[in-house]
Amino acid sequence: MTDKKEWLRAGLLAAALVGLLWGFQALLFNHAPGVFNAKEEDMSYAWYVPLFSLYVLWTERAKVRASLGRPGWGGLVCALPFILLGFLGARGLQVRFEIVAFVGLIIAIPWAFYGRRTAQAILFPALFLLFCIPLNTFLDVVTVHLRLFATSVASAALHGFGADVVRTGTMLAAADGSFAIDVAEPCSGLRSIFALMALTAGYAYFNQPTWLRRALLFACSVPLAILGNVMRILTICLVGSFASPDFATGFYHDYSGYVVFIVAIALMVAAGEVLTRICEKAGARREPQDAPPAAAEVPRAARPASLALPVLFLALFLPAMVYQAATPAVTLAAAPDIRLGDIPGYTSDALDPSESELTVLPADTRFEKRLYTADNGDWFQVSVVIGGASKSSIHRPELCLPSQGFQMTRPRTVRAGGSEWRFITLESKTAALGFAYTFFNQEGFRTASHTRRICQDVLDRSFLNRIDRWVMVTVNASRADDAYLLFIADSLKDLLP
Repeated sequence: MTDKKEWLRAGLLAAALVGLLWGFQALLFNHAPGVFNAKEEDMSYAWYVPLFSLYVLWTERAKVRASLGRPGWGGLVCALPFILLGFLGARGLQVRFEIVAFVGLIIAIPWAFYGRRTAQAILFPALFLLFCIPLNTFLDVVTVHLRLFATSVASAALHGFGADVVRTGTMLAAADGSFAIDVAEPCSGLRSIFALMALTAGYAYFNQPTWLRRALLFACSVPLAILGNVMRILTICLVGSFASPDFATGFYHDYSGYVVFIVAIALMVAAGEVLTRICEKAGARREPQDAPPAAAEVPRAARPASLALPVLFLALFLPAMVYQAATPAVTLAAAPDIRLGDIPGYTSDALDPSESELTVLPADTRFEKRLYTADNGDWFQVSVVIGGASKSSIHRPELCLPSQGFQMTRPRTVRAGGSEWRFITLESKTAALGFAYTFFNQEGFRTASHTRRICQDVLDRSFLNRIDRWVMVTVNASRADDAYLLFIADSLKDLLP
């Protein structure tokens, strides 16, 4: 009878896993592959993450089998928030939510069916899947600072080597104009950090016997990746300064990343060896804590596992997965009709979108741009970007400013012209300019917070089955004082719905 129950419990677990795959089919076959292949995320390494997780499970299958016990109510409790998060992610097209929910359910399902020890046995290969989360565009603020850090360190080192270079924001150029490189987002080093973090996590898991030593080795991955990227930028500039600028910005630029990454891996292995020797000499090495032997537990025959919890789990879980997979596709809302007109006291000229706006942003993005100039020399430029079905049309506009050589100061949120605006002062070596932005959608939801905009978009996609047409309004002004920015915002209230 016990064997029949165990086979039945295994069948229920299989049904739960099939339901998990069915509910997250959009993530597995559409959303995640699309992100892995996206140029802005640059996550080609993520394809190998699930393969490594499966490899770890296979190598530790005996440990997983030995951990099987009685169902745990903690698994059911743990699964509930991840079911909700998965629904919001799938319906709101938030891949990060989907991946976190998927990983959480991978841990919660075995916990509910076989207990906490089984969840612990699969914890590392499950958490390793979190390296599939796209963070390059999410941590774009970090990207800017990494680019600035790399260029500043490389600039200082180049001057030490005697190279005559000039640094402007994230650009390094020879003083004689023979070459120039811009440390763009793909060269920020963020991708190298994530890739090396994933590699170091796997290496540390098998190379170090305790979780503390694994964590110490894992922590080394970030500075090693940053150091490697700085060295790459430095060598490109050295080759350009003392050899061939064309070779430096061409062939060497394209293939130097592989060399630097190999060096970073070698340093990772060396760091692991140093850590091992230090711990051995200090007497700090400890063997991994093995799970308590099965004999210490009451035999299963005397404690038959109840099927009530697995059945209850399936009764709640499967309908949620079917609903998540079967809900209809969201509809795209109508775009608001925005036409910038004249403002008294100013002459205005229509501006065309830049080449980068036309090539980088999705094809269904709409633009409206105009320059306003007063007789006394004051001016301001208004740029309106109307997003489409993709979320990538709208971003935090201040992210690109530091790379252009501006320093952002005095960020503040104000109410102006019936909307919430974000005012920022942009300081350069020659002048201080004003900058402001706000967001709104076709329903009139207005905010200057990128986070609030994303949350509202997720809720509307999830529960209203609607893709909002978000509008981003940015203002560049010749003056940075609040009075002038307030005047501009108040003047625009009649031109914007």
